[in-house]
Amino acid sequence: QVQLVESGGGLVQPGGSLRLSCAASGYTLDFYAVGWFRQAPGKEREGVSCLSDRDGRTYYSDAVKGRFTISRDNNKKMVYLEMNSLKPEDTAVYYCAAAGELLMKNLCGIDEYDYWGQGTQVTVSS
Repeated sequence: QVQLVESGGGLVQPGGSLRLSCAASGYTLDFYAVGWFRQAPGKEREGVSCLSDRDGRTYYSDAVKGRFTISRDNNKKMVYLEMNSLKPEDTAVYYCAAAGELLMKNLCGIDEYDYWGQGTQVTVSS
């Protein structure tokens, strides 16, 4: 079992930056894909960015491409999401997730992910 805890959310002005962190415990992140997902009020949870452990492939949604960067440090069991040029529409609860890659078909498919953190709120507002 992998336990995930997010941190780093908060209130930021449009154009600002935040770095989200996700600490894993209970098991190594080796052989796990990791991802960041978000859910805004009244909307479905969506994939923001995901990162394969097997081959380093990344996925970014069109909404965040060029502004967000996902990274991981398996030795420290940490996953990060660097968010730049933040917009009000980035406001959401952000969740870290992990999934074993052996049978994975869709790197950033929500249904592929077995382990989830509790979420951290990101609010972009002036």
